[in-house]
Amino acid sequence: MNLKNLILITLMITTLNALGQKTADTTIYQFKVASLEGEDFDFSTLEGKKIMIVNTASKCGLTPQYKKLQALYEKYGKEDFVIVGFPANNFLFQEPGTDEEIAVFCEKNYGVTFPMMSKISVKGKNMHPVYQFLTDESKNGVISSSVSWNFQKYLINPDGRLAKVISPRIQPDDPTVISWIEN
Repeated sequence: MNLKNLILITLMITTLNALGQKTADTTIYQFKVASLEGEDFDFSTLEGKKIMIVNTASKCGLTPQYKKLQALYEKYGKEDFVIVGFPANNFLFQEPGTDEEIAVFCEKNYGVTFPMMSKISVKGKNMHPVYQFLTDESKNGVISSSVSWNFQKYLINPDGRLAKVISPRIQPDDPTVISWIEN
């Protein structure tokens, strides 16, 4: 093999490796976070499932969406669908509680059984890496967005890639969401 062919093959291998890494970096499966209970939660355990990620708050006019989120989880959660909640205090201090207080509130008031993560920031300089991924096209490979309010929903396809961003005011059981879950 001559030097020219060896250089060409090396360049091709390097390019393929870089493409493979870019693919891995554009899925939600790269993240590990802490649950409300302080346990590790690895998104790679959800591989092959549709995922709805939603930022939540206990003292918001949209807080009753917890009821519809829980109903959706009960209906489709046994299938290949999961909801992952991220409490955040980014909008008018509407999630002031500790992780323990949030867990009690969610269970007591709405019977929440879907996975809830530790409180994070979904905006600004302290934005959590999961939300950096969800809101930045250069990281998720699909679209840039900003979290406009509590209960914004990010729909993730079974391949771990961002599918859609759903406005906070659109209810969890909206036909657009149901169609995405069922198809």
